[in-house]
Amino acid sequence: MKHQASELPLGKPQARKKAPRIAPLLIALTVLFTIIPLYYPSLRYNSNPKKINEASSFHPHSEITLEQNNDQDHHQGEEGDRTLAAPKETQGDDDIAERPPESSKDQEDESADTETRTTTKPPEIDLPSSTESGLAIAESLDKRADQTSRGQEQVIKGKKPARPGGNKERPKRRQHDFGRSAKEREMPARRIPSLSGGDGGLVNKSQELIEKKGEGYCNLFSGEWVPNPEGPYYTNETCWAIQEHQNCMKFGKPDTGFLKWRWKPDGCELPIFDPQQFLEIVRGKSIAFVGDSVARNHMQSLICLLSRVVYPEDVSITTDENKRWVYKDYNFNISMFWAPYLVRSEKTVPNDVTRPFRLYLDEFDEDWTSNIETYDYVIISAGHWFFRPTLFYVDRRLIGCLYCPQENVTHLKSSFSYRRAFRTAFRALNSLDNFKGVTFLRTFAPSHFEGGQWDKGGDCVRTRPFKRSERALDDYNLEMYRIQLEELRIAQKEGRRKGLKFRLFDATQSMLLRPDGHPSKYGHWPNHDVAMANDCVHWCLPGPIDSWNDFLLELLKREETEISFS
Repeated sequence: MKHQASELPLGKPQARKKAPRIAPLLIALTVLFTIIPLYYPSLRYNSNPKKINEASSFHPHSEITLEQNNDQDHHQGEEGDRTLAAPKETQGDDDIAERPPESSKDQEDESADTETRTTTKPPEIDLPSSTESGLAIAESLDKRADQTSRGQEQVIKGKKPARPGGNKERPKRRQHDFGRSAKEREMPARRIPSLSGGDGGLVNKSQELIEKKGEGYCNLFSGEWVPNPEGPYYTNETCWAIQEHQNCMKFGKPDTGFLKWRWKPDGCELPIFDPQQFLEIVRGKSIAFVGDSVARNHMQSLICLLSRVVYPEDVSITTDENKRWVYKDYNFNISMFWAPYLVRSEKTVPNDVTRPFRLYLDEFDEDWTSNIETYDYVIISAGHWFFRPTLFYVDRRLIGCLYCPQENVTHLKSSFSYRRAFRTAFRALNSLDNFKGVTFLRTFAPSHFEGGQWDKGGDCVRTRPFKRSERALDDYNLEMYRIQLEELRIAQKEGRRKGLKFRLFDATQSMLLRPDGHPSKYGHWPNHDVAMANDCVHWCLPGPIDSWNDFLLELLKREETEISFS
């Protein structure tokens, strides 16, 4: 029998001796218990990797693939993207349908009732047999944007962005930690200081998006809430534009302290809204709100504040959510364009908003893009609808979905559609031949559910604002906000080449600190026969959202100042 080179003895050749019969067994055991575990450490930490792979890829409530799970495994099960189930049919209203994802406190409950939730599936939808080619298209369309997003996330966490080719040590760390949560490894959750606090990376990013004018420049969006004994400036008896769901006074909200605060920027004063001054600035002009029911909430606040001077005339030509109001004495009009997804969308089940929508992420929503050219100011926003079950299309091909039951469709994150929707919406504005208006991006307004998910008893019962040191922007709120800032930067760059202006209207930093201004259960009369979720998404009128019009007036004044000096 010939020896392998590694087995040959060193030094002078010796006569071959018979080895004891026990030697082969010892060698085999040595190989088994030392060499194999060194090369396959995952066998020591994961008894069934195939099962985990399948769970990550096909769980109907999972938004990320296995590869993404590995990249973010330290906040899987603690933070991650929260889910939003379809609203209860007993509610039957688009306002109630617009709900945020689950809170991180309730993530532990999700695994406990996964079996219960997955056994009840919505009606099957006709889908192609495979979406692999479609996903490849989507990945190629936005590879650069996703790399930018990942790099920014690492900067926020205090890490250097990954170099081209990846980190050679990272796969080894994943194998060692695979299957363990951040809490088990004693790692901090993904969290940064409040954006109002002046650190965390995105404050500087948002400030860069604000075009500074003059020595007296002040960042309106960094500050605190301070007492304002003079509020409110209208009531549900003086303004008829308040929708029932936000009429907290009518339905007996017990505390009124939420009406007694105003926003104070760090470096200046933000004047309370002056309706007469506002009407003079917008004389002969027009404003369009593009978005969902929170955008409508903002528009109704503006109408109520202006009602102290004059009431508008409703000249809407449709009976749907699209509205138009005219102030004839000032030749000024306000319009609301209902576009919760900003891009072209359609229902999978006609006349049922509780079922999944089809989103055509690269196509304009012509219901608003074909009617927006004549407006002087456009306030665009979107948010909580992107957490609902949706099917994603690019180039008319299904490329993925969010919370769909089919296993032959790639399950993607809510941020996937959110980024692409804003990019397409801004592209639409930049492509209009006759549009000369100013576009304001009103950023994501966080919800404030505590003590449970929105449909499992979560509520918002606090009676005063947070201090900036008491609250941090994290999880999906942070992700949505970051996406908006990044897409606004892209739109601004393109807009400059065409002479268009895209401005930041930052509502995130201030509204993160206002858990006390939501309707909760005071958006309707008590009804023990109907299950209705608490509303911690929209805002009472009057309420904290009135400060958005303080911001708006100041932003319009700055635009007027810029025009006068140009």
